[in-house]
Amino acid sequence: QVQLVESGGGSVQAGGSLTLSCAVSVYSTNSRCMGWFRQVPGKEREGVAAISCSSNIAYYADSVKGRFTISRDNAKTTLYLQMNSLLPEDTAMYYCAAGQGSAVQWYSRSRYAYWGQGTQVTVSS
Repeated sequence: QVQLVESGGGSVQAGGSLTLSCAVSVYSTNSRCMGWFRQVPGKEREGVAAISCSSNIAYYADSVKGRFTISRDNAKTTLYLQMNSLLPEDTAMYYCAAGQGSAVQWYSRSRYAYWGQGTQVTVSS
């Protein structure tokens, strides 16, 4: 069973930076596709960034391109999200997700079978 645990959330002022981490309990082909999502109350959970299943190609939502960077370690047991130039609209609960891959787009929730419990990011103006 794959378990994901996020850390690194917190409160920062606009323009600040945070790095989120997601620890994967065990690497398997079931968790080779990984991504970050975020959600604010009353809205749909949205894809923020993802890393491709079989390589390190990164994908980003337009709203975070140029500010956020997704990466993972060589053992594929830790996923990171470096967030720079944070904006108040980046405030959300951030979730790590993992799955074995499918034909759906990286930002589709159905691509991922495993989810962490989330870490809160709050950006004040």
